[in-house]
Amino acid sequence: MRISVSGLFVPALLLSGFLAAAQVPSPSATVGVPGGSSEGCARLAQINLANATITSATAIQRGAFSGPAAAYTGADMAAIYKILPPFCRVLVHAHPTADSDIAIEVWMPLTGWNGRLEGFGNGGFAGVIDYSALGSLMLGFAAAATDAGHTGSPIDATWALGHPEKIEDFGHRGIHEMTRVAKAVVEQFYGSAAKHAYFFGCSDGGREALMEAQRYPADYDGILAGAPANNWTSLLTMAVVDTQALTATPAAFIPQVKIPTITKAVVAACDAQDGLADGILNDPAQCRFDPASIACKADADANDCLTAPQVAALKAIYAGLHDAKGRSIFPGYLPGAEEGQGGWGLWITGPAPAGSLMAMFGTGYYSNMVYSKGWDYKSFTPDAGLRDARQKTAEALDAVNPDLSAFYSRGGKLILYHGWNDPAIPALSTVNYYKAVVAKAGPARADSFVRLYMVPGMQHCGGGPGATVLEHFTATGPDENSNVDLALRNWVEKGTAPGTIIAVKTIGEHPMGAVTMSRPLCPYPQTAKYKGSGDPNHAESFVCAAPPK
Repeated sequence: MRISVSGLFVPALLLSGFLAAAQVPSPSATVGVPGGSSEGCARLAQINLANATITSATAIQRGAFSGPAAAYTGADMAAIYKILPPFCRVLVHAHPTADSDIAIEVWMPLTGWNGRLEGFGNGGFAGVIDYSALGSLMLGFAAAATDAGHTGSPIDATWALGHPEKIEDFGHRGIHEMTRVAKAVVEQFYGSAAKHAYFFGCSDGGREALMEAQRYPADYDGILAGAPANNWTSLLTMAVVDTQALTATPAAFIPQVKIPTITKAVVAACDAQDGLADGILNDPAQCRFDPASIACKADADANDCLTAPQVAALKAIYAGLHDAKGRSIFPGYLPGAEEGQGGWGLWITGPAPAGSLMAMFGTGYYSNMVYSKGWDYKSFTPDAGLRDARQKTAEALDAVNPDLSAFYSRGGKLILYHGWNDPAIPALSTVNYYKAVVAKAGPARADSFVRLYMVPGMQHCGGGPGATVLEHFTATGPDENSNVDLALRNWVEKGTAPGTIIAVKTIGEHPMGAVTMSRPLCPYPQTAKYKGSGDPNHAESFVCAAPPK
């Protein structure tokens, strides 16, 4: 199955810098860091790296690179490849164990290096290198990406069966090896180490981002973690339970044609709670929508209502994961923005029973990483399943440790963000992790190195009815007020802590597209409150305020 829906696994910002850079001034015009040379690039093939082999080091001239479509969006990249500046492309295979083969690419501009390294995360089960992210070299960065230790579709986990070391590589070691290799290659090529290193990832990449902060705190100075799948075992256990709920009987499945009915009812019930009826729930955690309110009458069935089995399934999806005693284990999905290109019809319900992306991830995980091919999700029990999942894979895959003291001690900065209406990873999962970090570090210390931004109306890593572009560019470069990447760099390099960030909605969600709406993103737990007057499409009409008690 080919995934070709924009913004599902990686944040729009990873592709945005890549696309926007074609229209901003060349970094070589504004920085004075010496570049490498074509000859120096070729010589990289001869250097020795511990447990890694450089298989190719080639100077690519402007417009000469030819590569695949964007890894997670399927977007045609041919036009972008043609305007890549000259760069040194280094291909590496790392072998930290006998069963490891981690493919890594490091791209470095031949001129105009800005002295920084950017590492990029994966999506889904990884298996591909994201060339669209590597295009950040167009802004002067050295960039690194990896397949996390295996080759395959991001929705395929068959590579993991019988390969615990590959699971370890996917879980955390692949990104660390990528970073180790990239730093060594960059220093060798330019004759000096990168002054600062940053990591960006959303979804599984967000999980990888938190793994870096928790396990390898010296790898990066600044980390941007979007919609992290960090509580991996609980998330994919819930994915299986939700699939069971939607396939308990043939009548329980909610077809895509009914998804708009759900969103319409949710908006009618909860949209005005934030003081503005605009089709966007500012904090859907405050919404108390009852699926029974759209139940069909008697035994009828129609597209504008839900049958009794469908109501039960919807309640289970909103409720989240519970153990046999009814205790909450993992939060469910929040109401609002269920419809749309990247909504429930793709992620939760799917085009057919057990055909959603989360069903594929949940069953793929359990049948390849926890159990075996003979495993049947229909007989699954969450208590036993989660117990086995944690015993076998939590150490490698879960990034839930709230103790970030080592990352803090070396001056690291972390920005988390999550769409309130994420249909893949429940938004409250990230809220809960952030609260745990604050509790562990203490409010004052936490405020000095970590921020959380919750994005109203955003689906998974992008998309949805809200203002969901977090890295906006103008014709002259990054938008100072609407660029979370720049906010992170300013925090790391200038000590300027991020406050309000202005998210925008643009035509086609393009980072340089015409802005149709702007909204302030407030550091959690503050929320953007409508002032009661002014254009609701302008950020100036809102103010950051403490949440209602």
